[in-house]
Amino acid sequence: MSDVLALMDEWGPERVVCVSDSRTGMKGVLVIDNTARGMGKGGMRMSPTVTVTEVARLARVMTYKWAGVDLFFGGAKAGIAADPRSPDREAVLRAFVRALSQEIPRRYVAGLDMGLTERDAAIVQDELDDRGAAVGTPHALGGMPYDALGVTGHGVAEAADAAAGEAGLTLSGARVALQGFGAVGHAAARRLAELGATIVAVSTAHGALHDPDGLDVARLLALRDEAGDALVKEYRGGRTLDLGAELLVPAEILVPAALQDVIGADAASRVRARIVVEGANLPTDPAARRVLAARGVTVVPDLVANAGGVVAAGFAMDARHSPFRPDPGAVFAAVSAKVRENTVRVLAAARDQGTTTHEAAVALAQERVRAAMELKGRLPR
Repeated sequence: MSDVLALMDEWGPERVVCVSDSRTGMKGVLVIDNTARGMGKGGMRMSPTVTVTEVARLARVMTYKWAGVDLFFGGAKAGIAADPRSPDREAVLRAFVRALSQEIPRRYVAGLDMGLTERDAAIVQDELDDRGAAVGTPHALGGMPYDALGVTGHGVAEAADAAAGEAGLTLSGARVALQGFGAVGHAAARRLAELGATIVAVSTAHGALHDPDGLDVARLLALRDEAGDALVKEYRGGRTLDLGAELLVPAEILVPAALQDVIGADAASRVRARIVVEGANLPTDPAARRVLAARGVTVVPDLVANAGGVVAAGFAMDARHSPFRPDPGAVFAAVSAKVRENTVRVLAAARDQGTTTHEAAVALAQERVRAAMELKGRLPR
């Protein structure tokens, strides 16, 4: 209990719900961080290594993301400590959402995060017999599968383009290194290639590829459909690297789009990119951010760069009880506009205030959350 209490500060979390089920072996947690601006909304992940602290950190990120894009939902996150490759995954997922039936969807609406797919969102809805229990469901169920559409990765690429412009770079011809080629990374690569960038490195759980002359993005995308993460073994061309080395190759732009905490102070001192665009949540730690700032490396923080999924989820939240699907064209346009606007705003604020871009992004979000807390009488006396 002391560990949970240590997570709490003036912003939250307001609610930490740990659940388990002896029959399936399910163990999981829901963290609702701050609902001053609206009900809890955030992704649900499945991983054998899920911890309460991890989920709480991610819930706080969601509080700031919603406020950062100025949409009226509160930060929340859910995590299931299980292997998503297990044949029992559906039974475990169903046990988890049953155990949270008092929370979903009254206080929390589930989205998709690491280890879960559009079909899992459908299972959440089915188990609770409520179309409003989850977003990100398949097209066949009237949902908008924004992971499949690649809206988060699309926004990451738009953030990279906006940041390049602020740094006096042209994205066309710029070298980009990508860590991760999953839901975010592959969509970012696709959009970056459309904008003229040269993708020189990518990685998956199976390893990394590097070609200073540029990788064939169309071929990588096709191989992802055929071989999944094994695409790095199937690709003919380039040079294989140890995992993590893709962060350090020569490039103008680096996009960490895999897991959190992959760039510490040591790696930050060796990054060669001029711009780091955080496609993943929490890929850098505070020490790394200070090192990057001191070296003059521009960082587009996760709160800004990967908020495209949050914008899309906002559309999906509005459409939960509607017979009509959101228009993908309108979603992509909104993602581009919001992410580009916030990228420019946060980079300018960091310059003007002499802070890191993360500090500037958090300050903007906290200002909006604090205003809502004050209006609702939630501020400390």
